[in-house]
Amino acid sequence: CIKANAKSCGECIQAGPNCGWCKKTDFLQEGEPTSARCDDLAALKSKGCPMEDIENPRGSKQVLEDREVTNRKIGTAEKLKPEAITQIQPQKLVLKLRVGEPQTFSLKFKRAEDYPIDLYYLMDLSYSMKDDLENVKSLGTALMVEMGKITSDFRIGFGSFVEKTVMPYISTTPAKLRNPCTGDQNCTSPFSYKNVLSLTSEGNKFNELVGKQHISGNLDSPEGGFDAIMQVAVCGEQIGWRNVTRLLVFSTDAGFHFAGDGKLGGIVLPNDGKCHLENNMYTMSHYYDYPSIAHLVQKLSENNIQTIFAVTEEFQAVYKELKNLIPKSAVGTLSSNSSNVIQLIVDAYNSLSSEVILENSKLPKGVTISYKSFCKNGVNDTQEDGRKCSNISIGDEVKFEINVTANECPKKGRNETIKIKPLGFTEEVEINLQFICECQCQSEGEPNSPACHEGNGTFECGACRCNEGRIGRLCECSTDEVNSEDMDAYCRRENSTEICSNNGECICGQCVCKKRENTNEVYSGKYCECDNFNCDRSNGLICGGNGICKCRVCECFPNFTGSACDCSLDTLPCMASNGQICNGRGTCECGTCNCTDPKFQGPTCEMCQTCLGVCAEHKDCVQCRAFDKGEKKETCSQECMHFNMTRVESRDKLPQPGQPDPLSHCKEKDVDDCWFYFTYSVNSNGEANVHVVETPECPSGPDIIPIVAGVVAGIVLIGLALLLIWKLLMIIHDRREFAKFEKEKMNAKWDTVS
Repeated sequence: CIKANAKSCGECIQAGPNCGWCKKTDFLQEGEPTSARCDDLAALKSKGCPMEDIENPRGSKQVLEDREVTNRKIGTAEKLKPEAITQIQPQKLVLKLRVGEPQTFSLKFKRAEDYPIDLYYLMDLSYSMKDDLENVKSLGTALMVEMGKITSDFRIGFGSFVEKTVMPYISTTPAKLRNPCTGDQNCTSPFSYKNVLSLTSEGNKFNELVGKQHISGNLDSPEGGFDAIMQVAVCGEQIGWRNVTRLLVFSTDAGFHFAGDGKLGGIVLPNDGKCHLENNMYTMSHYYDYPSIAHLVQKLSENNIQTIFAVTEEFQAVYKELKNLIPKSAVGTLSSNSSNVIQLIVDAYNSLSSEVILENSKLPKGVTISYKSFCKNGVNDTQEDGRKCSNISIGDEVKFEINVTANECPKKGRNETIKIKPLGFTEEVEINLQFICECQCQSEGEPNSPACHEGNGTFECGACRCNEGRIGRLCECSTDEVNSEDMDAYCRRENSTEICSNNGECICGQCVCKKRENTNEVYSGKYCECDNFNCDRSNGLICGGNGICKCRVCECFPNFTGSACDCSLDTLPCMASNGQICNGRGTCECGTCNCTDPKFQGPTCEMCQTCLGVCAEHKDCVQCRAFDKGEKKETCSQECMHFNMTRVESRDKLPQPGQPDPLSHCKEKDVDDCWFYFTYSVNSNGEANVHVVETPECPSGPDIIPIVAGVVAGIVLIGLALLLIWKLLMIIHDRREFAKFEKEKMNAKWDTVS
């Protein structure tokens, strides 16, 4: 916004959708240019501009005509005129556009059942189509029957074409002009295009008039079909087109001439795209060249005509390429004698009507449009594919989301109108574009205001818009005075040779400060001697991020001080767990504890390596007051009355963690080797509170009888075990000795006396 260098509110709001203009009269600081009134909204508010003084007009949309789409079924609905059927919604709206701010609206399309159809059959009557003509002669009634299954309101017409009536496309000898065919063939004189039958609902009349047609002939293979298509498209009154579905069936077995080919016959004037039918004959084929493909696309689109190319197999490739250039067109393969033309038309119609493609009229300069489609079965698309939906059946409803954006204001801010319509349909959405190029406060401006140096400008939106030839914040100078030496003297500080401190330029005797690349950095002051980016820094931030830099001095936010606003006055970081600042053993300076007691350390002066803990410190006093024993029993009333004591029945009744006051749970031994439990806490008033379990847990004495019985039993068991072991060893020894004796006895030799 600042880079736009806007001199007025109108220029400011055109710089971008987030730019606002402060119209507060005394908003600017000394040295700031008028363009400093233009900035993004957050910056203006931070600089002290109230919301009610910020001009920030927004775009809007207003729907003027919003008829619901028509719901009707063939055969059951009342007969409606084509203009009473609605397939697109809304029909008319107004968009107020601000530069850079898109306006979005939804468009609904629904294919109406039993929608009227006008079909014009345009046929090549060159000699090669002789057998096809015979089949087409009965086309009227047969096609009426078939199309009656789709719509109850169907009309059909017929036209024919051959070629331009000049050399070298036809032979211009008198005989060939009367009968261009050879041999005994009776052919009609060559012609460019003839409207044989305007659109009618009488199928018999179609058969009758087409039955009277005769084949003609020409010299070259490509035909003059483009001339005929152009006349069918632009001669709406003669053809009888209604504002309904318009189908043009183009039937041929040859290629086509296009723009430039007319030079062969000496025709150089481009086709003018106008109707030249006299007595249903095209009379200017010898005067105007063939139309170009782009010209045909334009006219077919303008007149909502959908084209069906019914061509033979030989030319399928050519006409498929042509189809890709003509929106809402189809190609069908025509049998050699056109016997399948009815089915071809029905298939092509179903194909064309199953797709909706949105197109818009020419956009004003600087306006862009984008589409997003919401089609059947959850298919969504954007960009070019966002313009269309396919596979739409009768009764299906699809939606489009359309964004319109103005990237610049038109000259004089005049309104524009654009139209959006589905290709091949006559219905359209009319959009009136109104551009927001000026602020509301500009209409309230005071021309030749005394506030602008004796009426040299218009005072509007809190600033002067100078008349031509005048400059300065208050239009106080003429352009001839800008660079005079006398003016420069007013832009120097006392005892200084620098003009505007080298941070600005002297205009009209006043310093207008430079702008920096970073739009958040600003020079200010009468001599541009101040800025908001050269203050002391902390942690890499100007004023530590805790203040505002004004004229190179930090103005700190509440609870901060220091040259870089890096000293916090908040004592919360110094609060110890007992609720005291720095544990009562230090001072809080810039949010950090400075411990005055050398024994204590840490961020809150609570760490003491040589000190007893809270529990050990208060153990003796709790013991003497709760149980009347311990080392301080005699001096309890003098040394241990600094806390409030409450007895509880069990440990479960002691205060638990989670209460607001810092709490310590303690377990200590008394003089009798019993455990006693207590809690110690200090409330916000500095009062100490002790809760103690009234009954200590003392260890019980040993039970003598079980011990003695156990010892005796152990001795007896050990004795028995020893006896058993001794007995076992003796048995083993005796058995070994007996075995030895038996062995020696067996080995003894006895002498016998005879």
